[in-house]
Amino acid sequence: MSITASGLFGLSLEKMMIDTLGESIEAEDMLAYLVQDGYTPDFNAHDFHADLTNEISGGNYAADTITATEVTLSGGTLTFDHIDTLYDNGASDDVTVSNAMAQVASTLVSGTATDQLIYLLDFVTAASSTNSTFTTQINASGAFTLDYTP
Repeated sequence: MSITASGLFGLSLEKMMIDTLGESIEAEDMLAYLVQDGYTPDFNAHDFHADLTNEISGGNYAADTITATEVTLSGGTLTFDHIDTLYDNGASDDVTVSNAMAQVASTLVSGTATDQLIYLLDFVTAASSTNSTFTTQINASGAFTLDYTP
């Protein structure tokens, strides 16, 4: 067999994704924050929770813990997935959210200000709820995927 294309080595990439800085996105719980449209993400410079602005406040809102995270590798694609995120004020179902434009997920290891940002999920249009559970439904294909073969 000859070399026919460039690509990344998936197993090495997977190991890097789940053990960077001792904060494994697969093994650790994560936090999910809701932000309004005033937040301007800088995907090249923002790396810590302290970089977030315009987080939702009031209405019994609190960042939610993401559990059951999983990194899988199959057919040249690395997938990061987790359960849907429920903002429900401890199951009281009385959260009011106004004009949420995105969910931002971070690690939950070293303390809020220095937890590592992982991804931003853009809602495209503002979403709100009044005295109910606010749910961010994760795509059936995962929160994000990386195709590591050309």
